[in-house]
Amino acid sequence: MDLKIKLEQLHQKVIGLKDQIGTEEATKNAFVMPFIQILGYDIFNPTEVIPEHICDIGTKKGEKIDYVIKKNDEPILIIECKHWKESADAHNSQLHRYYHVSKSRFGVLTNGIVYNFYTDLEKPNIMDEKPFFTIDIEDIKDSSIKILESFTKNEYNLENILDSAEGLKYIKAIRKEFEKEIENPSDEMVKLLVNRFFEKHLTANRMIAFKEYTKKALTTSINESISFRLKSALSINEQIEKHEEKINPVPIGENNDSKIITTEEELEAFQIVKAILREKVSSERIAHRDTLSYFGVLLDDNNRKPLCRFHFNTSNKYLETFHDGKESGVKALLNNLDEIYNFRNQLHQSLDNYN
Repeated sequence: MDLKIKLEQLHQKVIGLKDQIGTEEATKNAFVMPFIQILGYDIFNPTEVIPEHICDIGTKKGEKIDYVIKKNDEPILIIECKHWKESADAHNSQLHRYYHVSKSRFGVLTNGIVYNFYTDLEKPNIMDEKPFFTIDIEDIKDSSIKILESFTKNEYNLENILDSAEGLKYIKAIRKEFEKEIENPSDEMVKLLVNRFFEKHLTANRMIAFKEYTKKALTTSINESISFRLKSALSINEQIEKHEEKINPVPIGENNDSKIITTEEELEAFQIVKAILREKVSSERIAHRDTLSYFGVLLDDNNRKPLCRFHFNTSNKYLETFHDGKESGVKALLNNLDEIYNFRNQLHQSLDNYN
């Protein structure tokens, strides 16, 4: 089974069980062990996945790490676990001490939801303060899955991972700093950009103004870039569907209700939803059916699998989602179709109800 599908299944398990998990041990059994199993390691083989492995540290004897994973009888991962409600932060954690006495080049600190991967890029045999890679079960990205594949039993290669670890670490750090600049531009960032076109002296008052201008400019640029890509994807989809309609025109049956009128606005809204859901499922599985009271979007053209509904037949327009898993949906007022993008998480959750 595909790694992404397995992780999505674990995500659903986490959602369904975490409120009932009251201890660190339960977190390990319910979340961490399935994660290790997803990577292809035999959790029932004590020579491959070793729980409560003793890591003597100086005069301290009997110190234990939660899991050591071995391949070809060599330790490749040490894993320290916390309760799922705790932060997966390595500061003051035992993982630093265990790493020093371990032969493994990689350490993992996890709360069963967030997995932080560490190595020793800064100083040999001393674990770095910050992880070079993080994967969050509740926010799985395709780029993270590709990196995680290199830690699976079949794909594990120490040299390949180390070659990419430094890049991953610093790309993550640069991205974090960039996001800070978007949220609150620093004086250095403002001067770097503004001095290229503004020849006057930047007084304190002008700096305050230009900080706000810079923030708006960066935010607008990013939003417009995202909007352009989504509209391009919608345009391609529309061209494909029009082509398919010409090849396979839909016959008009005797039972078609002449009172149902599918509007351009409903079809445009459907294309927006399809673009959002294509991040997680093939577009061929996303279908629509128009009725007298609403325009419905379905998974696999199955009425029992509603993803959302458009209520556009009145002066006010509403989007109805089914992210809470109940038969009755949750309606939200739409001022314009672009606001559908704000419901990405709810639409993904509606889809997850059936996976």
